[in-house]
Amino acid sequence: MNGVLETIAKLILSPYLTAQALKVRKLAKILPEPPGHRSGESGAGPDLSLMIIGDSSASGVGAPHQTMALSGQVLNVLEASYRVKWRVLARTGATTRSTLRLLRSQEPQKIDVVLVVLGVNDVTSQMPLYRLMACRAELYALLRSTWGAKRIIATGVPPIDRFPLLPNPLRWFLGLQARRFDHALEKQALSMGVEYMPFDVPLTAEMMAEDGFHPGPNAYHLLGRKVAAHILHR
Repeated sequence: MNGVLETIAKLILSPYLTAQALKVRKLAKILPEPPGHRSGESGAGPDLSLMIIGDSSASGVGAPHQTMALSGQVLNVLEASYRVKWRVLARTGATTRSTLRLLRSQEPQKIDVVLVVLGVNDVTSQMPLYRLMACRAELYALLRSTWGAKRIIATGVPPIDRFPLLPNPLRWFLGLQARRFDHALEKQALSMGVEYMPFDVPLTAEMMAEDGFHPGPNAYHLLGRKVAAHILHR
Protein backbone atom coordinates (compact mmCIF):
# COMPACT_ATOMS: atom_id res chain seq x y z
CA MET A 1 0.00 0.00 0.00
CA ASN A 2 2.83 2.41 0.89
CA GLY A 3 4.48 1.69 -2.44
CA VAL A 4 1.32 2.65 -4.32
CA LEU A 5 0.96 5.83 -2.26
CA GLU A 6 4.60 6.72 -2.96
CA THR A 7 4.12 6.25 -6.69
CA ILE A 8 1.03 8.45 -6.77
CA ALA A 9 2.69 11.11 -4.61
CA LYS A 10 5.81 11.10 -6.77
CA LEU A 11 3.78 11.53 -9.95
CA ILE A 12 1.76 14.41 -8.54
CA LEU A 13 4.44 16.14 -6.45
CA SER A 14 7.58 15.38 -8.45
CA PRO A 15 8.39 18.96 -9.59
CA TYR A 16 7.78 20.34 -6.10
CA LEU A 17 9.76 17.59 -4.39
CA THR A 18 12.69 18.13 -6.77
CA ALA A 19 12.66 21.88 -6.15
CA GLN A 20 12.61 21.38 -2.39
CA ALA A 21 15.45 18.84 -2.53
CA LEU A 22 17.63 21.20 -4.59
CA LYS A 23 16.92 24.07 -2.19
CA VAL A 24 17.79 21.94 0.84
CA ARG A 25 21.11 20.92 -0.71
CA LYS A 26 21.92 24.55 -1.51
CA LEU A 27 21.06 25.96 1.92
CA ALA A 28 21.99 23.07 4.25
CA LYS A 29 24.85 23.61 6.67
CA ILE A 30 27.71 21.28 5.78
CA LEU A 31 29.19 19.60 8.84
CA PRO A 32 32.62 17.95 8.63
CA GLU A 33 33.50 14.44 9.70
CA PRO A 34 34.91 14.81 13.22
CA PRO A 35 38.61 14.54 14.02
CA GLY A 36 40.01 11.62 15.96
CA HIS A 37 41.28 8.11 15.41
CA ARG A 38 39.33 5.79 13.15
CA SER A 39 41.13 2.63 14.20
CA GLY A 40 42.96 1.31 17.21
CA GLU A 41 42.96 -1.10 20.12
CA SER A 42 41.57 -0.46 23.59
CA GLY A 43 40.19 -2.24 26.63
CA ALA A 44 41.10 -5.40 28.49
CA GLY A 45 39.83 -8.95 28.24
CA PRO A 46 39.22 -11.41 25.40
CA ASP A 47 40.00 -10.14 21.90
CA LEU A 48 37.14 -8.72 19.84
CA SER A 49 37.51 -7.20 16.39
CA LEU A 50 34.92 -4.62 15.34
CA MET A 51 34.42 -2.75 12.07
CA ILE A 52 31.87 0.02 11.60
CA ILE A 53 30.96 0.69 7.98
CA GLY A 54 28.53 3.10 6.41
CA ASP A 55 27.61 6.72 5.90
CA SER A 56 28.07 10.02 7.72
CA SER A 57 26.42 8.69 10.88
CA ALA A 58 28.95 5.87 10.97
CA SER A 59 31.74 8.42 10.51
CA GLY A 60 30.34 10.59 13.32
CA VAL A 61 29.14 13.73 11.53
CA GLY A 62 27.36 15.86 14.10
CA ALA A 63 29.77 15.02 16.93
CA PRO A 64 32.76 17.26 17.81
CA HIS A 65 35.20 14.33 18.04
CA GLN A 66 35.29 10.60 17.28
CA THR A 67 35.27 9.86 21.01
CA MET A 68 31.77 11.38 21.15
CA ALA A 69 30.66 9.81 17.86
CA LEU A 70 29.16 6.37 17.34
CA SER A 71 32.48 4.50 17.43
CA GLY A 72 33.61 6.19 20.63
CA GLN A 73 30.32 5.53 22.40
CA VAL A 74 30.34 1.84 21.45
CA LEU A 75 33.94 1.47 22.57
CA ASN A 76 33.26 3.16 25.90
CA VAL A 77 31.08 0.20 26.81
CA LEU A 78 32.84 -2.69 25.07
CA GLU A 79 36.34 -1.96 26.35
CA ALA A 80 35.25 -2.81 29.90
CA SER A 81 34.74 -6.43 28.79
CA TYR A 82 37.00 -6.90 25.75
CA ARG A 83 40.29 -5.94 24.21
CA VAL A 84 38.73 -4.35 21.14
CA LYS A 85 40.56 -4.00 17.85
CA TRP A 86 38.36 -1.57 15.95
CA ARG A 87 38.11 0.29 12.68
CA VAL A 88 35.71 2.81 11.13
CA LEU A 89 35.32 2.54 7.36
CA ALA A 90 32.71 5.15 6.53
CA ARG A 91 32.19 8.13 4.22
CA THR A 92 29.79 11.05 4.15
CA GLY A 93 27.17 10.45 1.47
CA ALA A 94 27.82 6.71 1.33
CA THR A 95 25.17 4.40 -0.07
CA THR A 96 25.09 0.61 0.06
CA ARG A 97 26.49 0.52 -3.48
CA SER A 98 29.39 2.91 -2.77
CA THR A 99 30.18 1.04 0.45
CA LEU A 100 30.50 -2.16 -1.55
CA ARG A 101 33.05 -0.44 -3.81
CA LEU A 102 34.93 0.89 -0.80
CA LEU A 103 35.12 -2.53 0.84
CA ARG A 104 36.43 -4.09 -2.35
CA SER A 105 39.22 -1.49 -2.48
CA GLN A 106 40.49 -2.45 0.99
CA GLU A 107 42.79 -5.22 2.15
CA PRO A 108 40.40 -7.57 3.97
CA GLN A 109 40.97 -8.60 7.57
CA LYS A 110 39.07 -11.15 9.60
CA ILE A 111 36.41 -9.38 11.69
CA ASP A 112 34.29 -10.69 14.56
CA VAL A 113 31.54 -8.05 14.38
CA VAL A 114 30.60 -5.68 11.56
CA LEU A 115 28.17 -2.84 12.25
CA VAL A 116 26.43 -1.62 9.08
CA VAL A 117 25.06 1.93 9.29
CA LEU A 118 23.40 2.70 5.97
CA GLY A 119 20.02 3.63 4.55
CA VAL A 120 19.41 7.37 4.56
CA ASN A 121 21.38 8.03 1.36
CA ASP A 122 19.84 4.99 -0.29
CA VAL A 123 16.48 6.69 0.25
CA THR A 124 17.47 10.25 -0.64
CA SER A 125 19.24 9.08 -3.82
CA GLN A 126 15.96 7.42 -4.86
CA MET A 127 17.55 4.03 -5.41
CA PRO A 128 14.84 1.51 -6.31
CA LEU A 129 14.17 -0.92 -3.49
CA TYR A 130 14.84 -4.03 -5.58
CA ARG A 131 18.32 -2.72 -6.45
CA LEU A 132 19.02 -1.81 -2.84
CA MET A 133 18.01 -5.31 -1.70
CA ALA A 134 20.38 -6.84 -4.26
CA CYS A 135 23.22 -4.57 -3.10
CA ARG A 136 22.56 -5.40 0.54
CA ALA A 137 22.59 -9.13 -0.18
CA GLU A 138 25.91 -8.65 -1.99
CA LEU A 139 27.28 -6.58 0.88
CA TYR A 140 26.38 -9.16 3.52
CA ALA A 141 27.81 -11.99 1.40
CA LEU A 142 31.06 -10.06 0.88
CA LEU A 143 31.43 -9.38 4.60
CA ARG A 144 31.06 -13.08 5.36
CA SER A 145 33.11 -14.58 2.54
CA THR A 146 35.96 -12.06 2.26
CA TRP A 147 36.09 -10.44 5.69
CA GLY A 148 35.07 -13.54 7.63
CA ALA A 149 32.48 -11.63 9.66
CA LYS A 150 31.09 -13.80 12.43
CA ARG A 151 28.29 -11.35 13.20
CA ILE A 152 26.74 -8.65 11.03
CA ILE A 153 24.56 -6.07 12.74
CA ALA A 154 22.60 -3.62 10.59
CA THR A 155 20.94 -0.54 12.01
CA GLY A 156 17.50 0.39 10.73
CA VAL A 157 16.69 3.31 8.47
CA PRO A 158 16.04 6.42 10.61
CA PRO A 159 12.62 8.10 10.45
CA ILE A 160 13.50 10.76 7.89
CA ASP A 161 10.16 12.47 8.43
CA ARG A 162 11.53 13.63 11.80
CA PHE A 163 14.56 15.44 10.36
CA PRO A 164 14.01 19.16 11.14
CA LEU A 165 16.01 20.30 8.11
CA LEU A 166 13.53 18.93 5.59
CA PRO A 167 10.40 20.86 4.60
CA ASN A 168 7.09 19.24 3.80
CA PRO A 169 5.98 17.57 1.61
CA LEU A 170 9.57 16.37 0.98
CA ARG A 171 9.94 15.29 4.60
CA TRP A 172 6.66 13.35 4.49
CA PHE A 173 7.50 11.66 1.19
CA LEU A 174 11.01 10.56 2.22
CA GLY A 175 9.70 9.38 5.57
CA LEU A 176 7.09 7.24 3.84
CA GLN A 177 9.75 5.72 1.63
CA ALA A 178 12.14 5.20 4.56
CA ARG A 179 9.53 3.17 6.45
CA ARG A 180 8.92 0.92 3.45
CA PHE A 181 12.64 0.40 2.90
CA ASP A 182 13.20 -0.28 6.60
CA HIS A 183 10.50 -2.94 6.69
CA ALA A 184 11.89 -4.70 3.61
CA LEU A 185 15.49 -4.53 4.85
CA GLU A 186 14.52 -6.00 8.20
CA LYS A 187 12.80 -8.97 6.55
CA GLN A 188 15.81 -9.50 4.29
CA ALA A 189 18.25 -9.35 7.21
CA LEU A 190 16.29 -11.93 9.17
CA SER A 191 16.24 -14.26 6.16
CA MET A 192 20.04 -13.94 5.79
CA GLY A 193 21.02 -14.33 9.43
CA VAL A 194 21.88 -10.65 9.81
CA GLU A 195 20.99 -9.00 13.13
CA TYR A 196 18.74 -6.00 12.51
CA MET A 197 18.47 -3.19 15.04
CA PRO A 198 15.46 -0.93 14.44
CA PHE A 199 16.33 2.75 14.77
CA ASP A 200 14.49 3.69 17.96
CA VAL A 201 16.49 6.71 19.12
CA PRO A 202 14.18 9.72 19.59
CA LEU A 203 15.05 12.51 17.18
CA THR A 204 14.06 15.44 19.36
CA ALA A 205 15.80 18.81 19.01
CA GLU A 206 18.36 18.01 21.70
CA MET A 207 19.24 14.76 19.94
CA MET A 208 19.97 16.33 16.56
CA ALA A 209 23.06 18.13 15.27
CA GLU A 210 22.90 21.79 14.38
CA ASP A 211 22.26 21.02 10.72
CA GLY A 212 18.93 19.39 11.53
CA PHE A 213 19.87 16.28 9.55
CA HIS A 214 22.52 14.34 11.48
CA PRO A 215 22.54 12.86 14.98
CA GLY A 216 24.10 15.00 17.70
CA PRO A 217 26.29 13.79 20.60
CA ASN A 218 23.24 12.85 22.69
CA ALA A 219 21.88 10.64 19.93
CA TYR A 220 25.28 8.99 19.42
CA HIS A 221 25.53 8.39 23.16
CA LEU A 222 22.20 6.58 23.23
CA LEU A 223 22.67 4.70 19.96
CA GLY A 224 26.22 3.65 20.88
CA ARG A 225 25.07 2.15 24.13
CA LYS A 226 22.24 0.32 22.42
CA VAL A 227 24.66 -1.14 19.89
CA ALA A 228 27.16 -2.15 22.59
CA ALA A 229 24.42 -3.78 24.66
CA HIS A 230 23.29 -5.71 21.59
CA ILE A 231 26.85 -6.95 20.97
CA LEU A 232 27.34 -7.93 24.61
CA HIS A 233 23.97 -9.69 24.80
CA ARG A 234 25.35 -12.49 22.64
